[in-house]
Amino acid sequence: MQSRMKNPAAVLPGAMQSIQGLLKATEAGGVEGDVLELVHLRVSQINGCSACVDGGVKTSRKAGVSEDKLATVAAWREAPYFTDEERAALALAEAATRLADRPDAVDDGIWDTAATYFDEKQLASIVLMVGVTNLFNRLNATTRQIAGAWG
Repeated sequence: MQSRMKNPAAVLPGAMQSIQGLLKATEAGGVEGDVLELVHLRVSQINGCSACVDGGVKTSRKAGVSEDKLATVAAWREAPYFTDEERAALALAEAATRLADRPDAVDDGIWDTAATYFDEKQLASIVLMVGVTNLFNRLNATTRQIAGAWG
């Protein structure tokens, strides 16, 4: 396999630094790192971004996500390994990624459940992580970035 080009964020001056700044900002929301990693991984799975799935598994391991969770995050609703808090974050991540799948993309039930576990700053962190991950997924999938190529 070969990518079509370098990642666009690496081609344009300042783009990668700006995106990395957004990613760094997600850490300021007070959400546990392993939860943000699960969000990143699930969004990347939905979007079929092999580079981000590969990287997400690696960074999730570093953040302490268990192998059971890594193996079943695509089926988190049926797997017994996830906390209610993680489930709320994953439901929000899925809804915010699949915006066109339903008339009310992120319905009140999903939002309200997440809001029982996360305060406004934490919700902002999760929503920002979803947005940044979707951006990376679109850049990588469009240009066919290769899993593992970023080291």
